[in-house]
Amino acid sequence: MPRVSADTDATPHRYRPIAPPRASLLPLELRVMGEGAALAAAWPLLDRAPNGDGHGVIVAPGFSADDASTLPLRRFLKNRGYHTRGWRNGRNDGPTQANLDAIVNNAKDLAGRTGEKVSLVGWSLGGCLVREAARENADLVRGVITMGSPFQDVRANSIGALWNLLASKDRIEDKERTEALGAPIPVPATAIFSSTDAIVAGDACRELPGGQRESIEVFASHMGLGVNPLVYFAVADRLAQKSGTWRHFEPPRLMRRLYEVHS
Repeated sequence: MPRVSADTDATPHRYRPIAPPRASLLPLELRVMGEGAALAAAWPLLDRAPNGDGHGVIVAPGFSADDASTLPLRRFLKNRGYHTRGWRNGRNDGPTQANLDAIVNNAKDLAGRTGEKVSLVGWSLGGCLVREAARENADLVRGVITMGSPFQDVRANSIGALWNLLASKDRIEDKERTEALGAPIPVPATAIFSSTDAIVAGDACRELPGGQRESIEVFASHMGLGVNPLVYFAVADRLAQKSGTWRHFEPPRLMRRLYEVHS
């Protein structure tokens, strides 16, 4: 079972099963095409997003995807002033110890190169993995951002058949460990999710209230989280906070209706 650091508050975590998304939401995944177009149109406005301080940021892809899927987000973050890299581990074939080790080894290397703790960003399953990497290696990690990551219940998804087909045979299937994934981690954590996600249930992607944790709801498809301009702005805002001065997300006045913040 993942450990909860002494630095984490005492918010109790009790696993509760969460229903997968309704099948009626599946057509909404077609929004990804509009989200990609919106990102291109919003690119000049995203130049107003906060600049970074040069610390390292590792972005982990979702299940069955590789670093190519996170290239637009990493390019955006590089333009904001961060040392960015993918997870450099090929296709994400599931929650394996090898994949967790790859994230940790990347974090150690990047922290050594920059001389600072790194931030971890993960999309879908990648977010579940970076949370666990941070849980066991808080000395390396400045903060974690997840995007549509069902850590409260990884079973709350609509891709069970694909999972059984493509996931590694070495995947971790310890029931107790899996059900403890949603426990708070000992570093600041932001969960970005969509309640109209057709791949994973939005409720499975939310941090528990309290502490240095928050959940930011956006209108997005699951496949579009990696190209959604609202996600990009929120990620840039969260990463730009000075180390040790974490605060809850407060969108600019003109953008407040586009986000719902749960803290």
